[in-house]
Amino acid sequence: MPLSSGEIGRKVVHMGVGAFALLLRYLTWPEAAGLAVAAFLFNWQVLPRVGGRRFWREADHGAGYPIGILLYPLSVLALLLALREDKWMVAAVWGLLAVGDGMASLVGQAVGGPPLPWNARKRWAGLVAFVVFGGAAAALLAVWTLAMPLRAALSPWILTVVVPLTLLCAAVESVPTTLDDNLTVPLVGGIAVMLLSRADPTILFGDPGLPRRLALGLAVNAAIATVAWLARSIDVAGALSAVVIGTLITAGLGLAGLAVMIVFFVVGTVATRTGYGKKAERGIAQDKGGARGWRNAWANGGVPAALALLAGLAAPDERALLALAYAAAVATAGADTCSSEIGKAFGRRTFLITTLRTVPPGTEGAISLEGTAAGLLGGIVIGSVGAVCGLYGASVAALVAAAGLLGSLAESVLGTVAERRGWLDNDLLNAVNTAIGAALAVLMARASA
Repeated sequence: MPLSSGEIGRKVVHMGVGAFALLLRYLTWPEAAGLAVAAFLFNWQVLPRVGGRRFWREADHGAGYPIGILLYPLSVLALLLALREDKWMVAAVWGLLAVGDGMASLVGQAVGGPPLPWNARKRWAGLVAFVVFGGAAAALLAVWTLAMPLRAALSPWILTVVVPLTLLCAAVESVPTTLDDNLTVPLVGGIAVMLLSRADPTILFGDPGLPRRLALGLAVNAAIATVAWLARSIDVAGALSAVVIGTLITAGLGLAGLAVMIVFFVVGTVATRTGYGKKAERGIAQDKGGARGWRNAWANGGVPAALALLAGLAAPDERALLALAYAAAVATAGADTCSSEIGKAFGRRTFLITTLRTVPPGTEGAISLEGTAAGLLGGIVIGSVGAVCGLYGASVAALVAAAGLLGSLAESVLGTVAERRGWLDNDLLNAVNTAIGAALAVLMARASA
């Protein structure tokens, strides 16, 4: 799509407003929050009256308000409230939101080129621009806010946080969703920067057992992926993705962590194949004979792999909590797969969890008693394996299973509106619900402590 003058102006202003992040070095967080509120009121009431409507998109004119322009200061405000003791984190995410997102749009539309395989509306040029320009802005704003020399932007401590943060936010900006980037990038970036700032690379990379775990993980996961591919449970791209995911998990949590993911794959495959003929007759069976692809692999394994790596980078107390979150994320994926696949085949009454209205099997967001029972069983199996393998104590297995079931039910709630409105497709929905399951496990663990 060629760049219009209105879109160019919108993005220039979008990036220019990021210069206000320089003030975070001098302002207290209440003062900065007050400015964010003032910016929202200005964008809402004043900007449209002084020529700001020329920056509105067609959808904004239809709605009567510019959702992205209003979300921008509100997202900065939310970051300031959540990260008020660490303004450098706010500055880093703000840099990605302003410069990364802005340059991704400008370069992607101006240069064109090959589209992304997961989103034909986005270009590789835009993704690279986000990483290069957004990453630089995030690093420079972080060290500026910390009153450090600008050359510190290349220090290992800053790069350890900024590089993965930038890559993650670039991926979020590129996913196919109707949600505004001014919401998704700061939301994910704010959570990620908090987790990454606590990571200590010397713990993982200084571990003498890491090379052995990497080699063992690569060998074991390659063997499992090959068997799964020969059994037509996964396609080639899915197999390669599974090897990467499994190896990352093994590096962070060892074979105990990998065992949890292997059991999920086995349980999910059995659930998918169970009653496959009946599901195929109804037109609601998994595509390609039940073989999972790379999208399925990353949707269910991306969040667990990230949590496993963070566990490997964490101090012992935090490692235990992250290992719990990892297992809960996997249990959520397992519970969701089991409940969905068994419910499609054997659910006698399928209904929407939000309204209890009966709907056909396979309807997004629908559940059944049979499927929910299967989901609980899947979560119990996965949670128990983690305890047996020593990833956590036996008393925690029930918590993992409960978080897995609740996370899968949360997916059913979100699915009734999110996919229909284009907020999230099924793969993104699966990734989100694994994160919800992980967060629920952490909250329950802290509440019971």
